[in-house]
Amino acid sequence: MSLPPLVEPADELTVDEVRRYSRHIIIPEVGMTGQKRLKNAKVLVIGAGGLGSPALLYLAAAGVGTLGIVDFDVVDESNLQRQVIHGQSDVGKSKAVSAKESIAEVNPHVNVILHEERLDSSNALEIFSGYDLILDGTDNFATRYLVNDAAVILGKPYVWGSIFRFEGQVSVFWAKYGPQYRDLYPEPPPPGMVPSCAEGGVLGVLCASIGSVMVNEAIKLITGIGEPLIGRLLIFDALEMSWRELKINKDPNTPEITELIDYEAFCGVVSDEAQQAAQNSTITPHELKAMFDSGKDFELIDVREPHEYEIVRIDGAKLIPKDRILSGEALAELPQDKPIVLHCKSGGRSAEALAALHRAGFSDAVHLGGGVLAWAKQIDPSLPTY
Repeated sequence: MSLPPLVEPADELTVDEVRRYSRHIIIPEVGMTGQKRLKNAKVLVIGAGGLGSPALLYLAAAGVGTLGIVDFDVVDESNLQRQVIHGQSDVGKSKAVSAKESIAEVNPHVNVILHEERLDSSNALEIFSGYDLILDGTDNFATRYLVNDAAVILGKPYVWGSIFRFEGQVSVFWAKYGPQYRDLYPEPPPPGMVPSCAEGGVLGVLCASIGSVMVNEAIKLITGIGEPLIGRLLIFDALEMSWRELKINKDPNTPEITELIDYEAFCGVVSDEAQQAAQNSTITPHELKAMFDSGKDFELIDVREPHEYEIVRIDGAKLIPKDRILSGEALAELPQDKPIVLHCKSGGRSAEALAALHRAGFSDAVHLGGGVLAWAKQIDPSLPTY
């Protein structure tokens, strides 16, 4: 469907701006008026990471007048494989600040507003209210539902993108004209079923493919040209080099959204059973080191995937992927005559595996809080992280 332009045009473009955006202006569908709309637009990008990096660079290059960035994280070396808005000299720096500096190099005419805070139910409506359009490229379900609900309450459109390994998805959600995210995904997946990019990996260049489509949709919405991806889900497979499209319909059973909720609880980032199991059965990296130093007889089980085990491991750990424990297949491989310590990357998967072991009668089993990342940070900084 064709929609009216999202914003009114700015009063004028400067001579410098006309020169800079001339390749846009000579496109009849964009023209001077469309470029003035871009100048007058206020776009909020959630996350200056994999998708936020190309999105911010191309929004800035396109002449979007005001860009907001929500990000409270700092640049890590593992980000540089795909987060092209940051460089080696930015490692350890605020991602929002790093992104702002890169945008200034791309286009000094853009006003950048930083929101260096975690987006949650207490601040989402206030932050969103100052923008015409939101771009969401986050990689966790709690934030995705939060973004959707805040956009629905405020009546704002947003462009959504998602990436994982070799696949990407893009759509535009605007409850006024079509379906919302909850019509596509009424309920979040069970805890641990869908790994994040940090756990499952992502092909770096996929970020550019999906991020550029997100900006394409943003430009169409702002200027009122073309047919936005409202009611359509675009899916890209980088291995097959194929694009396919699915239709999304409004679900009459989708409940009305009137307020923001606790999205961590709604999505059950870690199941209630896992939280309960871990409550009194979590040890710290220093406690694990003390067990090694004292010569205590115990079994250390790494519940990550084999490709993660190849990247970094704790000496002495035996690899048994979480799914083999949850299915019961690996229970016979576990000792019943000595304590068991489970660990994963950061603690979520090992907590789920811990709950399964407690159900199976391994009452002495514990897990390592913070996983191998905490071990590398606190005990052995020579280990690589990912």
